[in-house]
Amino acid sequence: MAVKRVCIFTGNANPELASDIAKVLDTPLGEARVSRFSDAETFCEIRENVRGLDVYIVQPTSSPVNDNLMELLIMCDALRRASAASITAVIPYYGYARQDRKVAPRTPITSKLVADLLVAAGVGRVVCVDLHAGQIQGFFNIPFDHLYALPVFLSDYLQHTFDHTTVFVSPDAGGVERTRAYSKRLGASLAIIDKRRERANVSEVMHLIGDVRDKDCIIVDDLIDTAGTLCNAARAVMDGGARRVFACATHGVLSGPAVQRIEESPLEQVVVTNSIAPSPETRASKKIRYISIARLLGEAIRRIHNSDSVSSLFV
Repeated sequence: MAVKRVCIFTGNANPELASDIAKVLDTPLGEARVSRFSDAETFCEIRENVRGLDVYIVQPTSSPVNDNLMELLIMCDALRRASAASITAVIPYYGYARQDRKVAPRTPITSKLVADLLVAAGVGRVVCVDLHAGQIQGFFNIPFDHLYALPVFLSDYLQHTFDHTTVFVSPDAGGVERTRAYSKRLGASLAIIDKRRERANVSEVMHLIGDVRDKDCIIVDDLIDTAGTLCNAARAVMDGGARRVFACATHGVLSGPAVQRIEESPLEQVVVTNSIAPSPETRASKKIRYISIARLLGEAIRRIHNSDSVSSLFV
């Protein structure tokens, strides 16, 4: 019996990443048209036969979050109604991940709502990279593969630029486990920044825990949004006597004044993956560098399709 072809579709959120994944798998992108009517309603047309095929939709739900999420849901519905054998949502960046619990009375848990919407639309499996909160996996009652960008950062950047004398810095207490994983791979030391957040998108650095004097430091985070936390952390590290300061983050949300703040900060370079498509402003910045996660996602899709183990990619 012939093996069913891998069929990869994408919306408008990050077609460049989807194209790179298709090249890794040596397969063409599926033909689909995602458009909008004059009243902004989203429309999707699958332009090839997908009956009985295993389908993968590559669509980060980044800004504009609601538009990209609706594109994903509508594509899933179109493929389900076209009799695809299975639908896997490859979501490099999971929008609404920061709303993973009630932070005040009468507030939503929107990341759970998004999970329910994906399952209702026909998704049978989800692949994500570096969730803001790992427990979001528990919001799904379908298989969920949570990948990490650490191997990509190591092979494509860190191992060629830094060594065991580097200090990896967590910008807050919640990121210590992630930062420790990075420092362990290079046999480097660890520092932590004690941060208090007064309100959303506003952070204040309190003090630095660890020795960074005369060292190259790398601040590690899962995402950079307005870059307030990152730039405050960079200043705290430099005030602590660091020689140079860099940053690595999986998701470059980079909204609002983020790029300007990075340009005006002591950061020498900020490295992010292309889980979110770079804007013209971020492409123009000399301090922001992008590395690709296409090989990581392509290999995950290959293993899922062939029913091979994906666990070795969880490093």
